[in-house]
Amino acid sequence: MPGVARRLLRRLRPPRRLSFTREGRWLTFLAIAIGVAAINTGNNLLYLILAWLLSFIIASGVLSEVTMRGLGVTRRPPPQVFAGQPFLMEIAVENQKRGLASFSIEIEDLLDGRPLDKKCYFLKIPPGRTQRTSYRHTFARRGLYRFDGFRVATRFPFTLFRKSKDVDSSTEVLVFPRVTTVPRPAPRPRARGGGVSHRLGRRGEFHGLREWKEGDDRRGIHWRSTARTGRLMVREHEDELERQVTIAVDNGLPARVVRAITAGERLREDAPLADAVERAISHAASLATAYLDAGWGVGLAARGAHLPIASGRPQLTRILRELALLPVVSDDTPIAELDPRHDRVLCVPADLSLSGRPPADHVIHC
Repeated sequence: MPGVARRLLRRLRPPRRLSFTREGRWLTFLAIAIGVAAINTGNNLLYLILAWLLSFIIASGVLSEVTMRGLGVTRRPPPQVFAGQPFLMEIAVENQKRGLASFSIEIEDLLDGRPLDKKCYFLKIPPGRTQRTSYRHTFARRGLYRFDGFRVATRFPFTLFRKSKDVDSSTEVLVFPRVTTVPRPAPRPRARGGGVSHRLGRRGEFHGLREWKEGDDRRGIHWRSTARTGRLMVREHEDELERQVTIAVDNGLPARVVRAITAGERLREDAPLADAVERAISHAASLATAYLDAGWGVGLAARGAHLPIASGRPQLTRILRELALLPVVSDDTPIAELDPRHDRVLCVPADLSLSGRPPADHVIHC
């Protein structure tokens, strides 16, 4: 129903919006005053001045309409947008007219029908050419934002009026959670046997040094330690198969808070609980970035969401996308059990005790 109402209002809106500038208000007041004086006195000079002022206003309307016609506007968002971090949105305007340039064009991006607080200004767009510029903006919270159009405006030629029109152009921008630099929890101690002891390999995180044995790869020799001790010393690395972690985030809240958020109500006393969940999601995203940058395999678990363990930049994108769209759910939805063979990190909102949380090696209160 809201979508139908929005389309109906879009059809009923006027094709142009017109607002007075300071100069336009003075000129209009002056024209009215001279017109009243001309009618009362019958003075031909006043009629001549009135005609000149009215022709000025008419010329302003005609020229501003000409300069606004034939413009194609597009936007290009950056590949990744993070909450709390400024980004640049590129705006391109193409003048599709063959022989006429467009002057003094203002472009405003529309988000859910409302213009942002940023404007892009183009002094002159030659015929058949495209001009580009960017504006800087910051989204405070994660989620999916829908840009539904542009507001194209001009004050050309005499800055008497600001004429504008809305142009439909839909684009979705996914804002990832806020990512900060956080320390990785220390890997849990591995017991001998049972397939969970430290296995050593030629690649992976540095484990230590030992004396060279027959059959060792000579590429692993640590020459500085060899020169210091007088014995061949080789590097040992942890097996990358052991460097796996599952990050779980608790996105649950009491049912009454979830109902209020779903209904679009403004939270008051429960606002700190919702902010704590956002901090937990942000910390989970930061941990995933830190682990993946260190070469770990990372999986994700939440109430109603699960991603298997994988590594590399594509996995980071998948995790950030999942966390960006992760909804707040009721606490009766449990978090899936975490595999005990891997490290387990649980990010929970501070001062909020809920059921359905699995055991973990590290519990971080956010």
